[in-house]
Amino acid sequence: MISFFVCLAILIGGYMLYGTFVERTFKPDDRPTPATTMADGTDYVVMSTPKVFLIQLLNIAGLGPIYGAIAGALWGPSVFLWITFGTIFAGGVHDYLSGMISMRHKGTSISEIVGIYLGPFMKTVMRIFSVVLLVLVGTVFATGPASLLAMLTPDALNAKFWLVVVIAYYFLATLVPIDKLIGKIYPIFGICLIIMAIGVASGIIIQGYTIPEISFSNLHPNGQAIWPFMFVTVACGAISGFHSTQSPLMARCMEHEKDGKRIFYGAMVAEGVIALIWAAAGVAFYQSTGGLQEAIARLGGQGGVVYEICNTLLGPAGAVIAMIGVIACPISSGDTAFRSARLVLSDWFKIDQQKIKTRLAITVPLLAIGALLSQVDVTIIWRYFSWSNQTLAMIALWAAAAYLRKNEVLPWIAAIPATFMSAVSCTYILMAPEGFKLSAAISYPAGIVFAVVCLGLFMIKVKKVTPSMEQNNAKTL
Repeated sequence: MISFFVCLAILIGGYMLYGTFVERTFKPDDRPTPATTMADGTDYVVMSTPKVFLIQLLNIAGLGPIYGAIAGALWGPSVFLWITFGTIFAGGVHDYLSGMISMRHKGTSISEIVGIYLGPFMKTVMRIFSVVLLVLVGTVFATGPASLLAMLTPDALNAKFWLVVVIAYYFLATLVPIDKLIGKIYPIFGICLIIMAIGVASGIIIQGYTIPEISFSNLHPNGQAIWPFMFVTVACGAISGFHSTQSPLMARCMEHEKDGKRIFYGAMVAEGVIALIWAAAGVAFYQSTGGLQEAIARLGGQGGVVYEICNTLLGPAGAVIAMIGVIACPISSGDTAFRSARLVLSDWFKIDQQKIKTRLAITVPLLAIGALLSQVDVTIIWRYFSWSNQTLAMIALWAAAAYLRKNEVLPWIAAIPATFMSAVSCTYILMAPEGFKLSAAISYPAGIVFAVVCLGLFMIKVKKVTPSMEQNNAKTL
């Protein structure tokens, strides 16, 4: 249990120390933010810092730090290290820089940021990549909760009924001003997510479960390699490219730049803590990784595991909280996925979003595509989500490193994790069953070579410029 508390302390200390270092490197100042200079009552709306923090937490979290951490626990307590150091040195940096750079560029989406700093080709790739990924996330996070709700309600209220209800909610959440719906219910569900994690941690400790100490042995029941599979399986609890699509939403709602550390880096650390708790619960509650694997199979996935753990540790109240988590959390990620897709498209085609008819022109086709996709089996496509997610994180980090270098700011806080994620992403797609299925003897060195090449291109291609470059780029958006 000592390992768990040490990692928890490192996460908190990392926020205070390394988070402050990242903040001082970026140098937030008192310049007016897009929320104040571009207020439109729809997407650019000033909200309080606590509310923005809770919305950001739920935007980036959803079920990610729960399901991913439980799956990561199949490798044993070694997953604690990736959650802890991945959050501090990669995820927190990724989320902070993607949010703050977006704020410096009028709250624009990550695809446009990538285009500014990595070139027009990467801009096009990211535009398409982002929209497809966001629509896929939104669709899957509609069908899953609809099926769960159907299990809890009379037969007349089947999965199709609940799917219509969820998509109708998505329509409203994507269309209406951000403070009218998302701004009112997200803080509540964000608090529920935190309470659920605290309750599970308390139950594990008070009821005498043993959280094993960190072991560098591969404890996966099937012997699946830690590298790179664990680093892709645990995404939202350590680093996730999906976050870079969500941070611009809150970059349009912040009144002060200096709140960025608390909102962006702080929400990522909070997510890391939640992931650490659920990983600990996974390895402690079922006593072995084999027991956890059996439970996942027996209970129909991580959702069943969440319900069993909460119900056992917290009783009926825990069961209610668990159901809120496995139903409300994916819905809260799905609606902002569609909202982010709307903003990516509006930035792409320069469509003003202040008028409701222009928002409808994008929202209706997006939701229609999501509704159609919900009727087909997206399981095969979804298998590529984890890899796509970490590849998106890699690209966002390289763009952030380019921003820092061009503006004569220490780029290594982003370039080092970008290099690491380049190796992860390349190695995974070469080895994975849904990838090229190559051996470790080929994939490992190829991943390292790819990461070194990316770093070399960054050093050669990205030039330093004067700080005025930042203002000039912002004016072109």
